[in-house]
Amino acid sequence: MEVNTFLAQVRVAVRSPSATVPGNGRERSLTPSTEPTERREYVPVSGSTAERAIALHLTGERTVPGVPEENYWFRRHEAAYLALAPLCRDAVVLEAGCGEGYGAALLTEHARSVVALDYDEPTATHVARRYPKLGVVRGNLAFLPVASDSVDVVANLQVIEHLWDQVGFLAECHRVLRPGGRLLVTTPNRLTFTPDSDTPLNPYHTRELSPSELDSLLREAGFAVERLSGVHHGPALTELDRRYGGSVVDAQLAVVMGSLPGQATWPRDLLADVESITADDFTLRDDDLDVSLDLLAVAVRR
Repeated sequence: MEVNTFLAQVRVAVRSPSATVPGNGRERSLTPSTEPTERREYVPVSGSTAERAIALHLTGERTVPGVPEENYWFRRHEAAYLALAPLCRDAVVLEAGCGEGYGAALLTEHARSVVALDYDEPTATHVARRYPKLGVVRGNLAFLPVASDSVDVVANLQVIEHLWDQVGFLAECHRVLRPGGRLLVTTPNRLTFTPDSDTPLNPYHTRELSPSELDSLLREAGFAVERLSGVHHGPALTELDRRYGGSVVDAQLAVVMGSLPGQATWPRDLLADVESITADDFTLRDDDLDVSLDLLAVAVRR
């Protein structure tokens, strides 16, 4: 299905809840690739770090490619996209909460069509301009502007922790997915991201989830959990952890906390180490979920 056709049907869905998007009737490979990933190069937004921060309103709420100071978080998120992208092969995909759009653009390498949805108007405008292969829709995740039973995959990476009504959102994902369709979710692991507190450290997070909480939330929403995994540091990042007193994440937070986005002064060695990180420096495992950095779930609509 051409993305313009799907976009037209998305718009019909807004006007008519009974509208549907036809399937392609083909088998889809659902086995993630085990081949090493190449490092992808993303063009910076432009200008200095401070200018890039202003250009896309970098507040700490979203991750942007091409910003050296953001590279750790970008590559950590990219690793999850790369692991999940093969599940989108030949599929009609909705990314619910696309942010800067780099992830949705990556999914187009596998999917038949990808529609990127975001509530923020400047973000949606940026995505449409920067990633022309995507269909871009501005909409609210509380009511997805998509017909029922119309998409094969809903991707929701690093978003659910920002939502006030997580249960309602999952009900919407269940509605728009075809039977057997897949919901792909990643989110910070509450047990390691904000340990020893029920209040998220990140002011843009409303509720963070532990592995068992995410599993229960998905099952109660009518999904079968096909996979629940965790993102971990690989050997190179484990060595950086050792070099920076136990946590390269804490070393970065110590630099940026108390500064406006793009305004902090970084130690040269730390910035060089952060800029050198690739998606391959992260590993995805099904064990030791409680000590993982991020959670990754593949859930099937029943």
